[in-house]
Amino acid sequence: MSVLGPIVALLVLLAIGAMMNANFLSAANITNVLARSAFIGIIAVGMTFVITAGGLDLSVGSMAAFIAGLMILVMNAALPSMGIGIPIILLGMVTAIVAGLLAGLLNGFLITTLGIEAFIVTLGSMGIYRSLVTWLADGGTLSLDFGLRSFYRPVYFDGILGVSWPIIVFFLVVIIGEIIMSRSAYGRHCAATGSNEHVAHYSNVNVKRTRLISYAALGILVGVATIMYVPRLGSASASTGVLWELEAIAAVIIGGTVLKGGFGRVWGTVIGVLILSLIGNILNLTDFVSPYLNGAIQGVIIILAVILQRERKAVS
Repeated sequence: MSVLGPIVALLVLLAIGAMMNANFLSAANITNVLARSAFIGIIAVGMTFVITAGGLDLSVGSMAAFIAGLMILVMNAALPSMGIGIPIILLGMVTAIVAGLLAGLLNGFLITTLGIEAFIVTLGSMGIYRSLVTWLADGGTLSLDFGLRSFYRPVYFDGILGVSWPIIVFFLVVIIGEIIMSRSAYGRHCAATGSNEHVAHYSNVNVKRTRLISYAALGILVGVATIMYVPRLGSASASTGVLWELEAIAAVIIGGTVLKGGFGRVWGTVIGVLILSLIGNILNLTDFVSPYLNGAIQGVIIILAVILQRERKAVS
């Protein structure tokens, strides 16, 4: 797999953005781009393992919306007895992690144990989670208590030395993910499973467990992303997380991970996330193309990335 393509594309986008808007390369804008891309980036790292192992998850956006709504309900319910403070924030964080883990395990169980296609399972769960958060919000919006929201806001807006917490968490997730993917037995098992599950099985790789762990890990990372996202707006609704699955999958494919599995690289996914974020940022800062076409552009990029993968495979 070529390593230069995504890097060249990223550099070209940086050059285009700098030429089209003088504020594009400002520290404030770059920090804003990184902070907003952290949610998708954290999820995309987990998606890299799922796709590398030959799977797919279309439910991550809806899952994030449901987890955000559940977090808000739990924290609001516990507020009278716990009061505003660190314990109630930790309760919300644990709720998000546990809910994400259970959601990921459920997807993984249906796919690996019952043998249902990943596309069908995650398409179904996407509708289920989106409907659940709509039901919980009674068709409206779930909002965190105002005082609690003010106390929780620093988790998104503060950080260390001017670097916000979402960026720091994204950076840590990437480091851990890259180490696991490139240097651990589990990373090799994911690649082997996605390449040929029958050969992997005869090579003493537990294919079902490998895929189950990948979905569970993705669920946990959706929970982590939600923890970072909720203090930004302090609310959740049926529109929360819309198209996050598209952005996560697009970032993974743009970064060089093979859609059919067998090869994945976390650092490439990071470049994919940055490319998509920069495209959206350029559209917002200029009048060259309407920002409402961002989703269409991402769809085109996915198709082109898959075509390029096929061309490389045919040449090799």
